[in-house]
Amino acid sequence: MTPVAGLDLTRLKLRYNHDADRYLRSLPLGHFMESPAQATQREITLESFALVRAARPDIQVFNELLVQYPVPGQDPDEPARVVPDNMVVVHPTPLDIDGSFKAPAQPVGPLLVLEYVSKGSRRKDYEDNLEKYERDLKVPYYLLFYPDADELTVFRLAGERYGSVKPNEAGRLPVPELELEAALLDGWVRFWFRGELLPLPGELLGQLNGVRSELVAERAARLAAERERDAERQARLAAEAETARLREELARAKGGQP
Repeated sequence: MTPVAGLDLTRLKLRYNHDADRYLRSLPLGHFMESPAQATQREITLESFALVRAARPDIQVFNELLVQYPVPGQDPDEPARVVPDNMVVVHPTPLDIDGSFKAPAQPVGPLLVLEYVSKGSRRKDYEDNLEKYERDLKVPYYLLFYPDADELTVFRLAGERYGSVKPNEAGRLPVPELELEAALLDGWVRFWFRGELLPLPGELLGQLNGVRSELVAERAARLAAERERDAERQARLAAEAETARLREELARAKGGQP
């Protein structure tokens, strides 16, 4: 969906904020519950994209953010809604997000949406969501993960319909605009950025501890080598002093002969 020119943004924000409040109050309690698998995958995604943002600050990631947009031919004050598990937008400056993503007022739309579907927690109508991403918002990429079935699909918009992204030579599903690839690893969706696997905090901590251990071992070896060199130097100085003393004694002995 492209931004709409000539909008009365003040009025639009008021109407959309009212709609967002009404939508929030209408949600059943079960909507706010997610399975451990969904929570784990969400955590992995956010941790991975935090590293991506260090190199690509134009990549902005949102979590459970309400997306509102007008439906052609319907009342513009009654927007349609969808809430991706995660959403990625590419823009050089931070977006003005006031409680919800008001699509007509934004300079860009989502580039990638991510949904994690667990049989133990069907909080959403994912088939309906797919149609919204494909038909209404025209989101270029849609990642769909079924953790219970170890099933990952990345869709790419081609014309009016989504088609499945094919694995590359590395067996991963690419999203070139983000310099990103996705694939299943140990039962979870993991991400590669510029060809390198994005580590998780636990993995980073393990790497850090490994580097620390190497540095400690190197320092201990360096100190041991320095002590050995110092001992050798002290031994050499002692030997030189003893040699000098013996020479002096020898010289005195020779000088005292008749």
